[in-house]
Amino acid sequence: MDYQLSLERAADIAAVAGLLQIGTELGVDRILDSGDTFSAADLAKVADAPLEGVTEYLNALLAAGLVTDTGVTGQFRVSLDYPERRYEAGYVCWALTANNPFIENVREFLADRDSAARAYRRDSRRVAVSSRWIGDRGFYPDIIDKLNAAGVKRVVDLGAGAGGLLIRWLSQDSTRTGIALDISAAACAAAREAARQAGVDDRLEVVVRSIESLVDDSSQINGADAILASFVMHDIVQDAALSQAVLSSCRHALKPNGFMVVVDAVSYAQHVRERKFSALFTYVHASFMNVHLPPEQEWRTKFYIAGFSKVECVPQVVPGGRLFVAIP
Repeated sequence: MDYQLSLERAADIAAVAGLLQIGTELGVDRILDSGDTFSAADLAKVADAPLEGVTEYLNALLAAGLVTDTGVTGQFRVSLDYPERRYEAGYVCWALTANNPFIENVREFLADRDSAARAYRRDSRRVAVSSRWIGDRGFYPDIIDKLNAAGVKRVVDLGAGAGGLLIRWLSQDSTRTGIALDISAAACAAAREAARQAGVDDRLEVVVRSIESLVDDSSQINGADAILASFVMHDIVQDAALSQAVLSSCRHALKPNGFMVVVDAVSYAQHVRERKFSALFTYVHASFMNVHLPPEQEWRTKFYIAGFSKVECVPQVVPGGRLFVAIP
């Protein structure tokens, strides 16, 4: 890629990130992400905002080529390349918007991390949405391929966020059921609404609950064919005893021949394709959240200590990401 083209791509990605983040703040991201047709009035209703102002936003999306006219008066849909543009934007939105409290208050964090962490918290919905945009292309496909190849019918997603992964999987087969578990009430509310819009809300149970609570009571997830955890287990593995207890609870909750799929990050991945985003991801977690990402071998050891007999590891599209398949 020549220098001029590189500059243009950088500008495009930044612009798309800004436009889509505005849509997220308005609450219309689910309409756009659905791929269904919509009107300006539909966006205004969901946003609970004046039609005139929302129409101006829609005109900006049209001018950017992110939305196209369907040929039916007043009806629009996103462009064919919208999923790819959204995936790229997800990295920018995660880096700058989801982590904005850390960036704006970096001096306070450097002076007293614990005090700053109590005062400045990330917006869980912003984190969930940007993570979903990245996951849609970065790690959802590999997980879904694994689930489909195994023919599983009941899946639990720990730290499910806005539910994007489970909703996509459930939409492929009406005989499937799932449980989405997340500690954030806002993320769970977004998951319930997304499931309703996708028509799978009767097969998806959304539960506001911490992953740690499974140590005391895992009955809610018993009988799962597969248990998933995407970029959430790094919070748990900081405590060796807790991680062993959580992973053991998951192992016992699985059906015979079940398995656990954990997608998470390793510390400071050094491959040229990974090193820049991995550096940011590792630094942000260590310096602002006191979460120190394990290297790959340490991740494997966690599963073995919890009683799993076999652990596979596959690099992911997300820089620094690894997919671990743990088999009892």
